[in-house]
Order: sequence, then C-alpha cells, then structure tokens
Amino acid sequence: MTSRVRDALSAALIALACLLVPFGALAAWAAYGLADTGRYVTAMAPLAADPAVRDSVADAVAGEVGEPVRPFVRALTRTPAFGTAWDAGNRAVHQAVLRAVREGGHREVTVDIAPIAARVEHRVTLPRTEVAVLPAPALDRLRKGYDVLEVAGFWLPVTAAALAVAGIAVAACRRRALTATALGTALGGALLGLAVAVGRRMTLTDLADPVRRPAAGAVYDALTGTLRTVSWLLVGVGLAVAVACWITGRYGSLRARRASAGPVPDPAQRPRRARA
Repeated sequence: MTSRVRDALSAALIALACLLVPFGALAAWAAYGLADTGRYVTAMAPLAADPAVRDSVADAVAGEVGEPVRPFVRALTRTPAFGTAWDAGNRAVHQAVLRAVREGGHREVTVDIAPIAARVEHRVTLPRTEVAVLPAPALDRLRKGYDVLEVAGFWLPVTAAALAVAGIAVAACRRRALTATALGTALGGALLGLAVAVGRRMTLTDLADPVRRPAAGAVYDALTGTLRTVSWLLVGVGLAVAVACWITGRYGSLRARRASAGPVPDPAQRPRRARA
C-alpha cells in the first residue's frame, strides 16, 4: 500500500470518527444521563430554589386540581420542605415515565401527587390525585427514541474511537494523523456546544406560553449541564493534543536539522596512504 493510499484511507477514517463524536456524546448523554433516575434527580435538585420553577409547579398543580388551591400550593413551594418534595416528585415522574417506556402500553403516564404533597406539609391530607405527566402519543414517540438511544449510546462512541485509532494506525505520518484527529475532536465538541445552544433557543421559542419560558430555560440548562461540560472538555483536550503534537514535531525537526548540519571533516586532514 503506497503512502498516498494510506493517507487517503486515514483521512477518511479520521473524518468519519470526528463526525461521530458529537452524535456519540449526545446519544451517550441521553442513554446514560437522562435515563438514569439518580442522575436526573441530582441534576434537577437545584431548581427547587428557582422562583420561576416554583411558580410553574404551582400553576401545573392548580391546573390539575383546581384554581382555588393555587395560593396554597404557591405558599408551600416557599417552605424548606419543598426541596424534599421536589426531589420526590422528580423521582416519581422519572420512574413512572421510564417504567412506561420499558414495559410498553399506550396509556398516558400519571403520577399521584398526594404523597408528594404530604412531604411538604404533613398536616395536608389529599385524596389520590393523578396528574398527567406524559400523553400517550408522546409516550409512543419516546419509546421509539429510547430503543434507538440504548443502542446508539454505546456503539456510537465505541465506533468513533475505533475509527480514530484505525485512521492513526494506517497513516503514513502518524503525528500528522493524530493532530488531525485532535483538531477534528475539538471541532466536534464545538459543534456539540453549538447544537445545545441552538436546541435551547428552539425549545423556548416553540413554547406557546411565554410565561413558562424562564422555568423551561432553567430546566433545559439543568439537564444539559453535563452535555455542555463534555463539549468544552472535547474542545480543550483536542486543542491540547494538537498543540502538543505541533510542539513535539517542531522540536524533533529542529533536532534533525541540527544533527544534519554538523561539522564536515576537512579533506586536507584525511589520512594519506603511505607509499611503499
């Protein structure tokens, strides 16, 4: 295999690997971050202190139970126990949705808020009140996407890493291939961060009620915090490896030049053959 063919094959493998980087990170985040109840509750926990989220919770409960309970629920969201109830509510919602996705069925997902309200105020005794959290059509779409993410969340990052290693291995100049891989990884991280920002803008723009946009923005930022960190990490590591490859390559070329430019022995000082 000639050097030109090896370089062409290496470039194709590295380009494909770098293209899979943002998609692999996104799929892994959705499959192992959003689908994990513990991580989901931990990410949502700080939102219990957000005023926009508290008002949105009060509006949602009032819309399901009745308008007269709005002041009461809003007052409860200002109590210290609301954080515990917020975590319990998020855990119950996430487990209910995850159970419905995995077990099947075509009914809407509901959650009983009576035990959650009891965590806020022990003196409050509500009857069993089912609150719809996910309609049946959305559940069907979510189930299809979840099945795809379970496969893509593992195989996309593994495939990207395997293609990158193969591209570097077959390259005629492996330092140059490693530099290209690092720069492509940094570019993939930048595209991932851009996609998160564009997704936030589109999500908030599609909301019919502008009043809910602050709460939706806070929830979006909490859920995508890990994804933004991964994007910055990809950019930082990619650029660091590219700079390291450039420095080592330049230093090695300087040493090679100095070694080739060493002193040449004087022909006059060469030993002469003795005549018999």
